[in-house]
Amino acid sequence: MALLIDIKHPDWMEDHELRSELLRHYPQADIRVGAEPGNLDEIEMLTVSTYLPREALKYPNLKVIQKTGAGVNAILDDDELPASIQVARLQTDTSGAEMAEYALAYVLQEQRHMRLYRRQQARSEWISYPPRRAGKTEVAVLGLGRIGRQVAQRFVDNGFRVSGWSRSLKDIPGVACYAGQAGLYSLLGSADYVVSVLPSTLQTRGIFNRVLFARFNPQGFFINVGRGDLVDENDLVKALDNGELAGAILDVMSSEPLPAQSPLWLHPGVQLTPHISGYHLGDAIADIAENYRRLENGEALLNLVDRELGY
Repeated sequence: MALLIDIKHPDWMEDHELRSELLRHYPQADIRVGAEPGNLDEIEMLTVSTYLPREALKYPNLKVIQKTGAGVNAILDDDELPASIQVARLQTDTSGAEMAEYALAYVLQEQRHMRLYRRQQARSEWISYPPRRAGKTEVAVLGLGRIGRQVAQRFVDNGFRVSGWSRSLKDIPGVACYAGQAGLYSLLGSADYVVSVLPSTLQTRGIFNRVLFARFNPQGFFINVGRGDLVDENDLVKALDNGELAGAILDVMSSEPLPAQSPLWLHPGVQLTPHISGYHLGDAIADIAENYRRLENGEALLNLVDRELGY
């Protein structure tokens, strides 16, 4: 039995880097890298960041695909993925904490008018503005799973009014929780910042469209650290142009890298980052090694994906 690491994301992590980390946890494991896979018949576990259509079919005895993150939509969208192959994702407090930091950083940027002061500096202008108060600012977090709860808690800890929305109603101290369409519409209308941590599922893809943007607080900001395919980017541009929201901060896009011709690049209401809000695997590396051990011993795997739910 062998584990093949084929991340296909060298600007983030090289295959051999992850291999070295995994061998620290499980020195006796047979772990290979994409450039030297060896006998493909021996590959029973595949670890990827980017998954290509029909990729699983290259390995006749593949039993599990391990994603180096939470988003597994590209894997589940493969119509030819055999039903016998299990899919596992990572659940890590490390990247969740980083995503919470990212969202808080961009909210504080707007609260303290940092972009405005930067523009004034370029014009040698000395004008001050009162900071917005956290206690009078509402942050809405969409998606209250493990990461969403971390994001919400970060804002609670910093004195913001926090609301949250999820598929089923949650009960989280310090967070006003909503569910259902009516709850979503109510939350969007009052939020100063909307932070999306939603997964990509049949129900959520394209959810941020002209209908939903029309429900936003016109003074509100949209922050997306979840999945890029949740957003109709043409509708987002139109909503910004029509004044239906004040701005958008996007760490994930529908196509990555973002094509050079995308209007998002130069739109004055959009701030972009290259999918870096949750960067490090941290403690989750041990879970990949543990799933190798469990697969080798016929035990139930960690963080298996429900194909019907999509996460």
